[in-house]
Amino acid sequence: MTTPPPSAAVALSAEQEALFRLIEDTREHVFVTGRAGTGKSTLLQHLAWHTSKQIAVCAPTGVAALNVEGQTIHSLFKLPLGIIGSHDEPQNDATRKLLNAIDTLVIDEISMVNADLMDAIDRSLRLARGRRGEPFGGTQIVMFGDPYQLAPVPPRGDELRYVRDHYRSFWFFDAKVWVGETATDGILDVGSYGADLHIRELVDIHRQSDPAFKSMLNAVRYGRVTADIAQVLNDTGARTPPDPADGEHPIITLATRNDIVNNINRRHLNELVGREQTAMAEVNGDFGRGDAAYPADIELKLKVGAQVMFLRNDTGSFGEPPRWVNGTIGTVTRIAGESVRVDVEGEEFDVEPAVWEKYRYSYNPGSKQLTRDIVAEFTQFPLRLAWAVTIHKSQGKTYDRAIIDLGSGAFAPGQTYVALSRLTSLDGLYLSRPLRPRDIQVDPDVQRFMAGVRAQASTPVLPKG
Repeated sequence: MTTPPPSAAVALSAEQEALFRLIEDTREHVFVTGRAGTGKSTLLQHLAWHTSKQIAVCAPTGVAALNVEGQTIHSLFKLPLGIIGSHDEPQNDATRKLLNAIDTLVIDEISMVNADLMDAIDRSLRLARGRRGEPFGGTQIVMFGDPYQLAPVPPRGDELRYVRDHYRSFWFFDAKVWVGETATDGILDVGSYGADLHIRELVDIHRQSDPAFKSMLNAVRYGRVTADIAQVLNDTGARTPPDPADGEHPIITLATRNDIVNNINRRHLNELVGREQTAMAEVNGDFGRGDAAYPADIELKLKVGAQVMFLRNDTGSFGEPPRWVNGTIGTVTRIAGESVRVDVEGEEFDVEPAVWEKYRYSYNPGSKQLTRDIVAEFTQFPLRLAWAVTIHKSQGKTYDRAIIDLGSGAFAPGQTYVALSRLTSLDGLYLSRPLRPRDIQVDPDVQRFMAGVRAQASTPVLPKG
């Protein structure tokens, strides 16, 4: 990719600019958090494109790494999957040189990084840089994410027993490198002091404008939903969804489970008349295997009339406003070989296949610089059937209207908050059933951590001077 994405050119707000300067002008470790819609992704992209430092961007999953045009943590650090423990992982010369060249390591979706992996990152950087007594070997760590939304995959069996023996919780913020516990394997002493973590919470919400709706979302986020708030949400959501057959704009269902989403999408597709057509993705290079590794469907089945969601921002003409963004809903009006025509709120666009590039960092000894090389490509129409999508996959998206289907109940902390906070306003809320008290779940470890830093995290970051 040779040109910055449109979001990288967006002017930062005052608090975003101040936070960028904190990261850029210091060596402080920073955790950037904030409610849904506060512009964490915008700040990350601005940092990636405008920093003067040698920066490496990574994320815990393949799709998350693709979204930030970075590399997975395990691939970057050559770490095994599963619990790593307190021992050093072997490093070859190329890995040591690469890790030694990083000024700033940016980790997106940090809430999905567990404490064991956080400590493995710390040990790897200390070992590669030969600075064993300094957290992360002197590398600046910048983390983005919201613990109220996404959680690490919970451990089981022996891994769960290991975590309970060694950590207060599985969350990244309870890693030994932060809390100051000593971890020694006979070779590497990570020290008996914790790294100083600066927590900054973006507070200006850009997705919603209604103060009352913002307040309700805040209550759901923190698990402080009163009977009055619940009644407003339930009364508003207890409506019959509009029928697209009546000329209404498309509406999407956000559901808890994949099987519910797949059944809804398949049923609606089968109900459409006309021939079903399949677009096969083209995969080149080592892109990984399985649906979880791919940013779009390997087999995209469409018909004219299908409701679809765009999976990435429009990269059209430079300087022109995007015709669609990641999460835009539309309707297929024509399928013709190398393009799919999609109606978005009365305007039709011809959509062509997009290329997702998988990157890998390396060290160039000649220039003594980090390089970012394309190692694989995934080509497919940037569309997905979107009568329904899982709440998890709606992460980061924005919808004017949505039907929220919690089925038998939210099964993960933050799930209801993620679903509700996708909406731009309360007017767009439709509930398949009323919210119940058990749908509002907040992880107690997150409550404990965020309560401990609330004064620091909730203080707006303002420019100096």
